[in-house]
Amino acid sequence: MPNEVKALIDKAKILIEALPYIRTFADKTFVIKYGGQAMVSDELKKSVMMDIILLKYIGINPIVVHGGGAEVTQMLKRLGKETVFANGLRVTDAESMEVVEMVLTGKINKEIVSLINRNGGKAVGLSGKDSNLLVARRRPPERVSGSDELVDLGYVGEIVQVNPDVIHSLSREGYIPVISSIATGQDGESLNINADHVAGELAAALGAEKLILLTDVEGIFASADDPSTLISSLPKDQALTMIEAGKINKGMIPKVEACLIALEHNVKRTHIIDGRLPHSLLLEIFTDHGIGTMVTA
Repeated sequence: MPNEVKALIDKAKILIEALPYIRTFADKTFVIKYGGQAMVSDELKKSVMMDIILLKYIGINPIVVHGGGAEVTQMLKRLGKETVFANGLRVTDAESMEVVEMVLTGKINKEIVSLINRNGGKAVGLSGKDSNLLVARRRPPERVSGSDELVDLGYVGEIVQVNPDVIHSLSREGYIPVISSIATGQDGESLNINADHVAGELAAALGAEKLILLTDVEGIFASADDPSTLISSLPKDQALTMIEAGKINKGMIPKVEACLIALEHNVKRTHIIDGRLPHSLLLEIFTDHGIGTMVTA
């Protein structure tokens, strides 16, 4: 058999392997948190966008929530402002909040929308302030993991209400909603919400089939920084124990919390996967083995 024909047959086998998943997930909603290195590398940017466009064309409803912390930090540094985090959450004063909103909603959101549109999709950019999609209140002072220190987070919010009608309307009309993690405060002020938490709350409100969080590591490790201890399936009780013990810390805490929020509201599957891997979304969704860590009820 010629090598060219064998290569075509191998491609056909890949499509056949994906068929049961395509059938199972047709008309289902996936909430995808896009962030980390996948937002920096041009190659990975295009890879993720092509995956999302493919999902839409085969009948899945992808909802994209994006972060952008690295660009926010760079902009604040250029303005001479130091960035401080507490348990993975950015301490945000009034001046920093203006920068966060400008970078996330005015710059990054529009770049993602443009990239999807240029590659054959139809995307619409939103912030949580549009149509009161996300209503929030200020978070109370945060107790830093492993200490008794309390930190006032400033204009950092926690979501109290999700109004997803605008997302349903856009999805029905064939659009891919792209959402920045800015919410409306109860007094009308802008609040900075961790994008992982936004993704978890949206997955819960939408009754999503899956919540998928892209990050910069292979998943959750039993021993920190030891990839050989990757946990493929993590029950929520074990996840909470690992947070309390400090084995899950810093920026991974909001990701696990997002999974727990979604699971509490009957989202069937939550995944933390390595967004540095090209086409990581397709590998997780349409192959028999999957990748990363699945957090389970």
